[in-house]
Amino acid sequence: MRIAVPNKGRLHEPTIDLLERAGLHLENGADRKLYADTVDSDVSVLFARAADIPEYVADGAADLGITGFDQVKEARVDDVEELLDLEFGRCRLVLAAPEDGDIEAISDLAGKTIATEFPNITRDFFAETAIDPDIVEVSGATELTPHVEMADAIVDITSTGTTLKMNRLAVVCEVLSSSVRLFARADVADDPKVQEVRTALSSVKQAEGKRYLMMNVPEDRLEAVRDVIPGMGGPTVMDIANGGGEKVAVHVVVDERDVFETITEVKKAGASDILVTEIERLVE
Repeated sequence: MRIAVPNKGRLHEPTIDLLERAGLHLENGADRKLYADTVDSDVSVLFARAADIPEYVADGAADLGITGFDQVKEARVDDVEELLDLEFGRCRLVLAAPEDGDIEAISDLAGKTIATEFPNITRDFFAETAIDPDIVEVSGATELTPHVEMADAIVDITSTGTTLKMNRLAVVCEVLSSSVRLFARADVADDPKVQEVRTALSSVKQAEGKRYLMMNVPEDRLEAVRDVIPGMGGPTVMDIANGGGEKVAVHVVVDERDVFETITEVKKAGASDILVTEIERLVE
């Protein structure tokens, strides 16, 4: 099975890091190579432009793809199925126009020109309105086009809005919200190996922001400790070897933001020997 991943750019390193954390370690590196094997002999990685990955999956060059939702929508490919939102690479495609211009709403774009690197997404967006602007595809520096009279407005990616502000552009509306997704060709989406990869990646995402707490608790204080633990589905309670039956070990997964308060509360309730560790993967 082959997974297509971005070969460079802002999505490359986070994607490789995610695969590594999921246990799919690359065995022969990623630099200047088209393919890489993983520790799983049934899984290999194909490096491609983020924009080309949806087509690679749809055409069968890869079974799975990891790229932005915006790239999938722009490619307009059939027979691909989203499996998982990987929750990084977040951005928005927005409709923006000069701050000092007369375009303040979608209706102001009748008979106007829009420049974009995402013509298909832009056409699909305006197809749901009664407005039919002229859409011009550009390959870069989209934010400059209104200032050189190539376009009246743009549809472009923004993460923080800084570039738009620097170029004196104001957001008219959001066109699409995007993040990096795992998707598969529809005919292999239910394949056991595909689902195995999905579970591995999902387990990494589930573990993010979680911490594993272990503590010793006198048996007569167990209920008091349970009452102040905000864990997932309640704590696991185990006997302690050579503990004489007076103490038990309590293990629980909690949100990272709750760790400080939880430690304070369980200590007050009688817990001791409290240990906090990170969680690499969490399969629910």
